[in-house]
Amino acid sequence: MGRVMGLSDRIGRAGRAVAGMLMLAGVALAPQTARAETVLRAAMHSDLRILDPIWTTALISTHHGFMVYDTLFAVDEKLEVKPQMVESWTVSDDKLTWTFTLRDGLEFHDGQPVTAEDCVASIRRWGARDGMGQKLMAVTAELSATGPKTFVLKLKEPYGLVLASLGKPASNILFIMPRRVAATDPNTQITEAVGSGPFIFLRDQWKPGERAVYVRNPRYRPRAEPPSGTAGGKVARVDRIEWIWIPDAQTQVGALQRGEIDLIEAPPHDLLPLLKGDANVALKVLAPMGRQYAFRFNVLHKPFDNPRIRQAVAIAFNQEDFLRSTIGDPDYYLLCKSLYPCGSPLAMDAGFTDRLEGNIARARALVQEAGYDGSPVLLMRSTDIGSLSNLAPVAKALMERIGLKVDLQAMDWQTLVARRARRDAPADGGWSAFLTSWGSIDVLDPASTSFLNASCERAAFGWPCDAEIERLRDAYARETDATKQRAIAEAVQRRVAEYPTHIQLGQYLQPTAHRTNVVGLLAAGNLALWNVEKR
Repeated sequence: MGRVMGLSDRIGRAGRAVAGMLMLAGVALAPQTARAETVLRAAMHSDLRILDPIWTTALISTHHGFMVYDTLFAVDEKLEVKPQMVESWTVSDDKLTWTFTLRDGLEFHDGQPVTAEDCVASIRRWGARDGMGQKLMAVTAELSATGPKTFVLKLKEPYGLVLASLGKPASNILFIMPRRVAATDPNTQITEAVGSGPFIFLRDQWKPGERAVYVRNPRYRPRAEPPSGTAGGKVARVDRIEWIWIPDAQTQVGALQRGEIDLIEAPPHDLLPLLKGDANVALKVLAPMGRQYAFRFNVLHKPFDNPRIRQAVAIAFNQEDFLRSTIGDPDYYLLCKSLYPCGSPLAMDAGFTDRLEGNIARARALVQEAGYDGSPVLLMRSTDIGSLSNLAPVAKALMERIGLKVDLQAMDWQTLVARRARRDAPADGGWSAFLTSWGSIDVLDPASTSFLNASCERAAFGWPCDAEIERLRDAYARETDATKQRAIAEAVQRRVAEYPTHIQLGQYLQPTAHRTNVVGLLAAGNLALWNVEKR
């Protein structure tokens, strides 16, 4: 218990507190000589197959987004919103008109300047997919460019989360793309990656299942402020970064110890003792607030179209079984019934005091009372991510103990990511449930938490549909008083206990392993590879 509370304290403090001449899109870049010491090789938690960080919330695509694109605002280590591409902004006295001006020198990788029209188009596409963006767009009366570097957001009513939305650190993140790219239908994946960020994606060297390659953007003008979180100056200090896909965790560790790679984003916890004993390897937690596990329901089809059966699953589950199966060491995990991460201002157990207790008898009775007809649960299991692969068997066993039939189907994570976007019935290529994790900074409140979006067909995959949750999320977004916000957040959590959209399965810390000559890794919540040097 003492070690668990130590983790809680740490989370609480954090909560407060290329070779030769390259041609890209017809634009010649200055020659760069790639020396061995300026090439950073990283083994990532997943293979990169989807380039569109707006179409998907997959973390690997978000990491890709941070490499390639820039954002209007960003969040620093204290979770404070800071300007990034924006130089200045003003708000009218009635709080309805927001005017934003971009800073000088912003340029896309194809040599075109970043304009206000690019920003408007990017906001619109993002606002059609992201839950927090949808809320902002719902109160937007007009969004338009008024000059090459200036755009105006006019609201229907005062809204307290304008900057928090534009600078949100969690998927989907508002990455700024060229207008011609941002004009792509929000439900169709983009196929190119032209941004204005610190690194350029070499699409011709991208080999899904093998590697993704990025090179330093010589035209990028970082902000003058020191880097903090995903805010401040993004200075690329290596010439080339290669994401290497190594599906086997022990092979990753061996490659790191031999110096064949420089970094492992997310080594499995059971291999950490090997790394701790290597003098040439260091461990660093880049997301000090940790991550949260989640079990996601698909409410479109049986059996999880019935909220009482979803309630039964929440009653049958207990966090300890899941955390032990994946993390193992209590030094790295924390039991937490709150939808909002423990250590954050909104942490609470309201509505869940009698959930997540492993009460099999009560859950079995509720399944029977709900009239379960034997429809199988098609549970997707990702097999190639160490922190996730052991979760599904635990869920299967617990659901079978309460009388549910479970069809466990194994697949790699990117196949799961593609399949979860399908609305088909499970028998026709769809799904019933899967397990995932996200950074604690992704779930700080009802507005930003993707899985709390209950706007039916506009919601994230799983498509919960509940007018009361949406009413409360709207109220939270409009409220500016912290005490009243907390009361609304509690009402959301109590409602989710009755209409489960997902189940929170506890928090954990994920160290990143790197060679000791790699310095400058930022505690950014997401993997930030600017500021990183090899010495």
